Amino acid sequence: MADAPTPISAPGGSSPARPDAPMPRPVIELRRIVKTYATGDLEVHALQGVDVVVDPGDFVAIIGASGSGKSTLMNIIGCLDVPTSGRFFLDGVNVQHLDDNQLSKVRNKKIGFIFQSFNLIPRTTALANVELPLAYAGVRRKERRTRAQEALEAVGLSDRGHHMPSELSGGQQQRVAVARALVTSPALLLADEPTGNLDTHSTRDVMQLFAELNQQGRTVVLITHEDEVAGCAKRVIQLRDGRVMSDERHAPVIGPAPILVRGLAEVG
Repeated sequence: MADAPTPISAPGGSSPARPDAPMPRPVIELRRIVKTYATGDLEVHALQGVDVVVDPGDFVAIIGASGSGKSTLMNIIGCLDVPTSGRFFLDGVNVQHLDDNQLSKVRNKKIGFIFQSFNLIPRTTALANVELPLAYAGVRRKERRTRAQEALEAVGLSDRGHHMPSELSGGQQQRVAVARALVTSPALLLADEPTGNLDTHSTRDVMQLFAELNQQGRTVVLITHEDEVAGCAKRVIQLRDGRVMSDERHAPVIGPAPILVRGLAEVG
């Protein structure tokens, strides 16, 4: 019999609407994840028995210094790499034994990636950049154009669709990248250092956008080395030497991120 995700209680003290209602399956379930790299005669233990469960609607920051294992963990969560041992379910799918083509389909369908460097195609409009994941998925032109316009509207850039990336500010380019991540309606928004190339004002804007998307029910996991950015999340997981050193919840899974709202109020 195939492995199945382990049922868990609702984090943050929340409970189902009805006592007999089924618990929602986790978006991420990592159990005893180990990742070891061989370098010549040496073995590098990048992850050493990591356990992380993320429920639908949560907003999680994973923080750690260089060499802590956070990039390796992001690659595994993003189905860009596979663990040496342990179990990993993504939105109920056991991804460990999938081949490269299957992993590619899972990434396209279930994960919306946001990168530090935006990764926009320079000579292509914002709208066309947002359409790309739908084009790869074989969605017809008319439908993908409509969905791309809706995604740009969701990030507040409905009037910037025909601008080239070079005509947009850094914060606006990252919003286009977020729209591109949203357009496939993924189970997870996975952001790798999303504010690393932004100034303070643009960082606040982008983190506010993540908070608004999360408030709408989007599950967000971001990787960062910045305490201020991590503090905007509802839950902060700190890695060190490939292990989870702390896992602190700052707000319930369902609801606003009060630290971000308070911080913005103080700045504004």
